[in-house]
Amino acid sequence: MKQPRRSPKRQGETKAEAGKRVTLARALSKLGYCSRTQAEKLIADGRVSVGGRTTTDLSRWVDIDADRIAVDGVTIAAEAKTYLMLNKPRGLVTTRDDPEGRPTVYSCLGDADARFLSPVGRLDKASEGLLLFTNDTVLAQRLLDPETHLGKVYHVQVNGIFGDDALAGMIEGVVEGGERLQATNVQKLRSGDRNSWIEVELQEGRNRQIRRMLDVLGFECLRLVRVSIGEITLGDLAKGEVRPLTEAEIRYLRQRTGLEV
Repeated sequence: MKQPRRSPKRQGETKAEAGKRVTLARALSKLGYCSRTQAEKLIADGRVSVGGRTTTDLSRWVDIDADRIAVDGVTIAAEAKTYLMLNKPRGLVTTRDDPEGRPTVYSCLGDADARFLSPVGRLDKASEGLLLFTNDTVLAQRLLDPETHLGKVYHVQVNGIFGDDALAGMIEGVVEGGERLQATNVQKLRSGDRNSWIEVELQEGRNRQIRRMLDVLGFECLRLVRVSIGEITLGDLAKGEVRPLTEAEIRYLRQRTGLEV
């Protein structure tokens, strides 16, 4: 699809004012109504209007504050921004609807209005711990950008005794499936006769990265729990419970991703 050209900045227009003019699909996304991909389909299907006139122009630019945008005749207002933390239990898939009918993380959200909430990143079905949800699509995209460099820390139980060679192997990196996989930091938490707990920090998580690294090194991952994203920690939040992020936590995430506070 041909990318729309950015409208030239009008004389006397401030940077902040120019930033309010975005493509129509992005406007629906920024307003928290749906994802950009979903917005493009709504526009193409003729369900979106601007100023009372239906448009199917995917390259249409609008002013979020000035233009009246509606879907199916209903004017869209910016949704209040919501930021939640879930302690994901094992056995749930990180998706809204699962074609196989498996239980999803949305079953934990309870009374929260989850229509426009999306998980920030994923934890696979067998993994547990800290998972963020928000309808702030801009912040979510920033958090998923590798350049943000927000480290994610996991506590991992493995079979056997995890020695110094294995610790060094995680940091030096391994090659699996044609990818080089590497941890930022690894340390041993505790060991028993049959298994060990280690702490692993990743800067950029690939699909099932820790499990794949351990497999190359000859260890089986028994449990994997994400305990922090940057300075946002799971703390004592009970399994399956949800809580809103604090103002300080939201401010931290916005500052770390280069957004205005």
